[in-house]
Amino acid sequence: MKMKKIMLLLCTIVLLLEMSSCATIVGGQVTDSQRRKPLPGEQARQIKVGALVADALFFGGLGILIDFATGAIYKPVEKSTSSNNYMRQQ
Repeated sequence: MKMKKIMLLLCTIVLLLEMSSCATIVGGQVTDSQRRKPLPGEQARQIKVGALVADALFFGGLGILIDFATGAIYKPVEKSTSSNNYMRQQ
């Protein structure tokens, strides 16, 4: 009976870890610049390489999908920087 409880606890922990991913957990709050696609003329969003590698090693494909879906995998961009870059390119 005790072994059954230990296995249930272990499975629960593994599922909880699989349901989240590295950048989502560690990356902090996701900003608007991370959530939305860049407008025409804006620079492409940069990916957090460390989070991508950690997702691949620890969480597998599901972690990578979650981070890309939430935008947490992208580096945050300050609004003034992205708008200044957009204005310079016009």
